[in-house]
Amino acid sequence: MTVAPRTLLVTSALPYANGPLHLGHILEQVQTDIWVRFQRSRGHHCLYICADDAHGTAIMLSAEQAGVTPEAHIAAVKAHHLEDSTGFLVSFDNYHSTHSEENRRWSETIYQRIEQQGHISVREITQAYDADKGLFLADRFIKGSCPKCKALDQYGDNCEACGATYAPVDLIDPVSALSGTTPVDRASDHVFFKLGDFDALLREWTRSDSLQPAIANKLNEWITAGLQDWDISRDAPYFGFEIPGHSGKYFYVWLDAPIGYIASTQDYCARTGEDFERYWLLDNDTELYHFIGKDIVNFHGLFWPAMLHSAGLRMPTAVYAHGFLTVDGTKMSKSRGTFIMASTYLAHLDAEYLRYYFAAKLSSGIDDIDLNLSDFIQRVNADLVGKVVNIASRCAGFLRKSFDNRMSATCSEPALLAEFIQEGEAIAECYEAREFNRAMRDIIALADRANQYIDEKKPWIMAKEAGLEQDVQDVCSTGINLFRVLITYLKPVLPDMAGRAEDFLQVNVDWHRLDGPLTDHQLDTFKPLLQRVDPKQVDAMVTASKA
Repeated sequence: MTVAPRTLLVTSALPYANGPLHLGHILEQVQTDIWVRFQRSRGHHCLYICADDAHGTAIMLSAEQAGVTPEAHIAAVKAHHLEDSTGFLVSFDNYHSTHSEENRRWSETIYQRIEQQGHISVREITQAYDADKGLFLADRFIKGSCPKCKALDQYGDNCEACGATYAPVDLIDPVSALSGTTPVDRASDHVFFKLGDFDALLREWTRSDSLQPAIANKLNEWITAGLQDWDISRDAPYFGFEIPGHSGKYFYVWLDAPIGYIASTQDYCARTGEDFERYWLLDNDTELYHFIGKDIVNFHGLFWPAMLHSAGLRMPTAVYAHGFLTVDGTKMSKSRGTFIMASTYLAHLDAEYLRYYFAAKLSSGIDDIDLNLSDFIQRVNADLVGKVVNIASRCAGFLRKSFDNRMSATCSEPALLAEFIQEGEAIAECYEAREFNRAMRDIIALADRANQYIDEKKPWIMAKEAGLEQDVQDVCSTGINLFRVLITYLKPVLPDMAGRAEDFLQVNVDWHRLDGPLTDHQLDTFKPLLQRVDPKQVDAMVTASKA
């Protein structure tokens, strides 16, 4: 079925350039990538851009500890991030950095437009200051005893022992996590974005279809409670961009991080010659989508749309939040070997195993997603190897042995094939709505039907009887045609396996090409498309994660 072409700009949240990617990062990138690949397979122009979030005190301190410049530190981390994302087959069109001239220019431009409209204020605040290190301390750089349960060595904003939240001044015996000295109070002027000026805009925005209901409700709670001015400045020393007109004050990392979406788009357009204005200026038909974790919805659902609107730029078409990743039912744990780095997984297992498992779990909601390792092994082996690949391997053998890899001149089961193709519209709706788990269930149900058809026809018995050669070729050709439909539907999830299937089928399997059977068609010799998950490899990954 032909669909009208669309232009989409899609982002996933920017990984922080201060450490390696773990499977929680990969969950988001894979979810985004599946949706992007689906849109491309339908014939749409879909651009997927991202970048490293490369500013902040933490990066400055890590670089100092490593004895390198912040620029060298973030460059090394970016290279590792790209290597891991590429390993998981994430198809970025552009991957940039927030520490770029494009991002500097856009951060300054957006700030100055907001300031000119009167949405900026300056006032003095008092913060904890480490006189030994010569810098103001963020909450996470202050430690002490919890004021509620008295647990030792807790951070300045929440207690990991009892879950209490509090202000740093409430800590018992607070010390700087950087120097071990007692912080002192010090006053400093800070720059604020007057978010309350956008109350009406944000009330309308959160009631639109741009947000999931649970996210909209949470944002509405904050709006109803009264929107507070947002502190968008940090004092020197700080690794970031200095605020125009405010010497020694730097943009808070969360101001210039989402602007990195714009900067990365501009970098892409400068590199490819595409028109930048089609993506970010008003009055065009481009759709803009952000995929994020549910922990950063306040930045993307309140601050970001207000900034864009004030700066005269387009607001997102939608912001899609997902839940956290758990492993074997609990929070990821280094001691149990379930805090799994992306590189550790890739050293032991095929990326497409996890892409499929995530797809089988992901929905449009914000519930947490559990990676159950025993279920992971069983589901991948049963669904992909035992059902989908099995269709091609069992039919290809007969076509190679007796028919020189050539399919029948006509389709013997046009109604069955038409039914499989017709099911594609419902599966496409599931993909579009990010109901990947439903899409996978429907695809595997079709695989069951295809296997049932082959079981009923029993080509291995017919092949032993004289005069039934055409029947064998017809049945196996039908099986290959059904497999082609299934691999088309799975291609957004399993791009490498789909590529190997395309080599075997000698056709491209894109959704908009799925218009009928392959007849009198020459196949290549079948080669294994996917190996079974070896439980020993999973055990080795867990052991390596403990180390």
